[in-house]
Order: sequence, then C-alpha cells, then structure tokens
Amino acid sequence: MSNIHPTAIIEDGAIIGKNVTIGPYSYITKDVTIGDNTSIGSHTIIEGHTTIGSGNEIFSHAVIGSIPQDLKYAGERVELIIGNNNKIREFTLINPGTKGGGSVTRIGNNNLLMGYVHIAHDVIIQDNCILANAATLAGHVELGSGVVIGGLTPIHQFVKIGDMAMIAGASAVSQDVPPYCLVEGNRAKLRGLNLTGLRRKIASEDIDKLKSAYKELFSGKRPLREVAKELSSSQNRYISNLANFVLNSSRGIAYDREKSL
Repeated sequence: MSNIHPTAIIEDGAIIGKNVTIGPYSYITKDVTIGDNTSIGSHTIIEGHTTIGSGNEIFSHAVIGSIPQDLKYAGERVELIIGNNNKIREFTLINPGTKGGGSVTRIGNNNLLMGYVHIAHDVIIQDNCILANAATLAGHVELGSGVVIGGLTPIHQFVKIGDMAMIAGASAVSQDVPPYCLVEGNRAKLRGLNLTGLRRKIASEDIDKLKSAYKELFSGKRPLREVAKELSSSQNRYISNLANFVLNSSRGIAYDREKSL
C-alpha cells in the first residue's frame, strides 16, 4: 500500500506503484508513471510523459518533467525516463527531450543529483554518476557511467563526458572530456587522469597502462588523432575506450598540452 498525503494532488491516469510515499502538496499529472518503493518529498511537481523506476528518492521542491527550456519546442510529445535507485535532491529541475534530440531525456540507475542540479532537454546520463550542488547540464549533454561533476559547474550543450571522468567544482566545460580523466578550470582543461576514482574501481595494472596511454596521447609530440587511431585497437578495454572516445569527439577534447601531463 502506498502512503500518499491527503494534500497531494494526483491526476486520474497517473500510475503509482506499490509502497510509494508522496509528501504534502506534491502534484503529479496524468501521464506520469512512478515505480515501486519510490519516495517523493513535499511540494514536488512531476509532470509530462515521465516514467520513474523503482527505489528512487525524490526530495522536496524538485520539478521533474516540465517542458523543455527550448524555444523550438511546440508542444509535441516528449519523454523523460528515469531508472532505479536514484537520489534526486531538493530543487532539482529535470526536463524531457525535444524533437531535435530524439524526444527523450534519459537518466540511468544509482545516480546522485544534489540540490539545485539542472538536467536540460535530451540529456543522457548513464549509471552511478554524482552531480554536486548546482551542477548544470545544458541540452544534449551525455555522461558515461561513474562520472563525478563538482558543484557550481556548467556543462555546455552537446558536450560528452566519458566513463569515470571527474569535473572539478566551479569549472566551465565547453569541450568533450575523455573517460578516466580529470578536468578543471574555466574553460576546463585536462589536468591528468582521475586517479582517485580509478583506484576505487579498476586494477592497478590497468591504471598503469592508462597512464602510459594518456602520456602518449597528450604529450603533444604527435597529432592527437594519429595516436588515438593507433591506440584504438588496444586489447586493453580501458585504453581502447579512451582512444575511441577521442576519435569520435565532435566538439574537440578539453585539452591544453602545456598543463595536461
């Protein structure tokens, strides 16, 4: 049985799973689906064609599924899909997709979105990411798995950030960030590998191999794409992932060769 406060407003048509808690004065519109064991704090708005999985914690005053902040949006059907076991803290704003970006904003599983985080239209977030307070993702941004974004950090539209990358707080990111790397500054540039994060998740021998690949890529002695093409066929999946990310970048890499090593 769900625990729904009597002051909450839930429109006819909304689908509410088992053991869902909905706090006072929250408002849920007719096309919303909320999975089992999800808790929703007070004064929260969930609207649009929004699907939320199971085991999520949504804190007070979050606004989830409101129309995209895009002047091209003309009322067409768009979606927001959120996975399982995410924590969405106070005053977070998450928008659905737009026609120009595939019509879907998608958030995976086990992510932490701290207070005042903004997730714009057509953003894709994989699993196990942490976005600190007031991190701001513009439209079409893509995050891999295990990404950490420091507080007060804006990410420019269409930027891609690879797996296990770390963005330092109060940075401004306008170019792609390769997996396993650390960037910092305004504008943010590579400062090395995200060694603290890597040591928690992958074997030391793989870290050593990544260190060598990183130096080869970003030493500036040879063209970046030339080195990346050679490394892309590596039998080590971390190295090939790093190299292929560089090769597939459309915005360019957040790279300053004088400070990246």
